[in-house]
Amino acid sequence: VAFTGSTATALRIRSAMAEHCNPGAILIAETGGLNAMIVDSTALPEQAVQSVVESAFQSAGQRCSALRCLYIQEDIAEDVIEMLEGAMDALVMGNPWDISTDVGPVIDETAQKGIAEHIETARAEGRIIAELTAPTVGTFIAPTMIRVNGIADLEREIFGPVLHIATFKATELDKVIDAINATGYGLTFGLHTRIDDRVQHVSERIEAGNIYVNRNQIGAIVGSQPFGGEGLSGTGPKAGGPNYLPRFSAPDLKVVEDTWDSTQKDLPKLPGHSGAFLETITLPGPTGESNRLSTLPRPALLCMGPGKDTAAEQARAVTALGGNAVELSGSIDATALTDGPAYGGVLWWGDEATARKLEQALSERDGPIIPLLRGLPDTARVRAERHVCVDTTASGGNAQLLGAAG
Repeated sequence: VAFTGSTATALRIRSAMAEHCNPGAILIAETGGLNAMIVDSTALPEQAVQSVVESAFQSAGQRCSALRCLYIQEDIAEDVIEMLEGAMDALVMGNPWDISTDVGPVIDETAQKGIAEHIETARAEGRIIAELTAPTVGTFIAPTMIRVNGIADLEREIFGPVLHIATFKATELDKVIDAINATGYGLTFGLHTRIDDRVQHVSERIEAGNIYVNRNQIGAIVGSQPFGGEGLSGTGPKAGGPNYLPRFSAPDLKVVEDTWDSTQKDLPKLPGHSGAFLETITLPGPTGESNRLSTLPRPALLCMGPGKDTAAEQARAVTALGGNAVELSGSIDATALTDGPAYGGVLWWGDEATARKLEQALSERDGPIIPLLRGLPDTARVRAERHVCVDTTASGGNAQLLGAAG
């Protein structure tokens, strides 16, 4: 099953599959996000404003990759917000068929009502920064900017042309990153800065599937920017990436005799990422744009066997692909998986009845979807994918061309 939509709906699909599909049936879920962008004081304001308007308001904000929360360094916030207001005023709302239209309607009356209620709450609290006037006919929501303290103020994804703005001090960058990661979502992220070390620092710390530097954070291109999130934002593998199409093939299921060596009371703890390492490849793209796809180990996969020998074989398969594994030395009640550690996946090569119980227990979890693997894992099961796209011309010139000319 391949699904694109909300996280809540993906979890419902996961639950239905656990009841009605073969245990281990594949689910590819590309879900939503509370996508953020950070603009620091070194950013080119004109470029940042264009990227913000495109990311927040194109397609009436109805993209899973759209910008939801903008963090502006307080040193430049007043000027950037003033420029954003001017850029918003230039937007044309109307029929999407008209080439002059910048912002069309939202999908239906239910969506319009929910977004309008969110805006009215902000209005009552005096947090509206700026808004346009929407057409009276059709399910339109006017582009709106709302002041927030930070991304934690967003209780859910507002799937429309609504931009939430927060400010931060130069010394608070890491706190901002921690707050973004704490949402549990990880789809897209934007950064505007002209400091190379900051690009490196932020892109290494932020937990998002697609990271965009000095450009907008929408419109991923197949082959250049493989697309997909992590955590609450999706299962992977990335659409348009090297690991995507193989996921649509039938898995090589393995079934071994259902025997246990012993019993144990608790699931093993999830180890840290001490063995984490990046593998990075450069992807093609237009001149003046860098596209790099990296993989890093997912949280450790739980190898349940059955039996010590099978669990050891599973662990060898995981580590051979550059992942981390935890071996279960005995049997345990399947329901322990519902509230247990957030493993990257669970391997079980035993009987189908037990597999069904494991699948059902995993489907009842809150948080990221954890797959049950009935056969050998592939690379995308043990390693997460992250993509970084950088507009290399943002510092005032194309470094690649300048270097070639020299």
